[in-house]
Amino acid sequence: MVQHLPFIFRNALRNRRRSLLTIMSMAVSLCLLGLILSLYRGLFFGDKPSPAAARRLIVRHKVSLTQILPASYKQRVGQTPHVQAVSSWQWFGGVYKDAREAKNFFARFVVDPKAIFEVQPDLTMPEEQKAAFKKMRTSCIASRPLATKHGWKLGERITIVGDIFPVTLDFTLVGIFDQPDDGEVFFFSWDYLQEALTRTEFRDVIGAFLIIVDEPGNVPIVAKEIDQRFVNSPYPTKTETEKEMMLSFVAFLGNLRLFLAAVCGAVTFTILLVSANTVAMAVRERTRETAILRTLGFTPLEILAMILSEAIMLGIIGGVIGAVLGALVAIGMKRALAGMFPFPLLDAPMAALVIAVAIVVSLVSAAVPAWFASRRNVVESLRFAG
Repeated sequence: MVQHLPFIFRNALRNRRRSLLTIMSMAVSLCLLGLILSLYRGLFFGDKPSPAAARRLIVRHKVSLTQILPASYKQRVGQTPHVQAVSSWQWFGGVYKDAREAKNFFARFVVDPKAIFEVQPDLTMPEEQKAAFKKMRTSCIASRPLATKHGWKLGERITIVGDIFPVTLDFTLVGIFDQPDDGEVFFFSWDYLQEALTRTEFRDVIGAFLIIVDEPGNVPIVAKEIDQRFVNSPYPTKTETEKEMMLSFVAFLGNLRLFLAAVCGAVTFTILLVSANTVAMAVRERTRETAILRTLGFTPLEILAMILSEAIMLGIIGGVIGAVLGALVAIGMKRALAGMFPFPLLDAPMAALVIAVAIVVSLVSAAVPAWFASRRNVVESLRFAG
């Protein structure tokens, strides 16, 4: 069959317009399939967390992420055995410059400057910048990707107008940090926000607490202990890992597992229809040619293998293009959602899976036309007029 590869390649691309449209249709569908499969794996079968993330927990209201907790809970949470540090963790929102510009939207969190580096030891920043953030009330720090995108330098004056909180805050950038996921994140002081608030309903309340435990094995023990402490209070808590909190957030969308599975099935079926239609048309157009090949000594098995090889070739080309497109789109999505949702990249194993799906679907779509073409009567095929 190797000696027939040039012949197979020419036949696969004989009708260039149809072949190109088929390849691009498959590529776009496989790009979407790759993104969905990566998202599914990232959400439900994610990679092993980093050593720091494995010890980190988030304490929030039991009912929903939109409910608040008293800020006084911080001391009681910190007194829980095995808890090493606690930081306030409040989504601020707000508007930086022009809200209509997508690049001006990034994650903004209120934290405790003295505790955030203990809770998140994977944030790396020079010690003098850490000291400035802890000392200066109106200071802020930003992740390196965020600072690079906006051209911020140390000493930069930054103003953010609140939307959730009715305040306008002016900051001085005193630090630029690095973190494992390269997200676009902005931190400033909880005390500064509290001092700026004039309406009492926004004071002394918090969205969540970020804590770190001494050992990963103690994480479930600590989570149970904290929730038990507040079980009968007006503000019951739910303590969970960062991954569990992300899953509870996306649970607002409904049964995401079923939805993603349904979309994957629909995309795969679409690829199957496109490929089957192309192969069926190509086989029908070459009915007389197939008969001539039979008269030249080609066996039915060789005819079958050649037609299947043509379909596989189209599938591989479409799969490779789809995997590359998916990887580029995933990179763009990760950057766009940095700091808010850890969109997974389409890595090599997932790209290989996309190409494998393309090959399998191509085989299935070509199986029936190839079988009938290889078994058709030679005389009838020679009489075929199209």
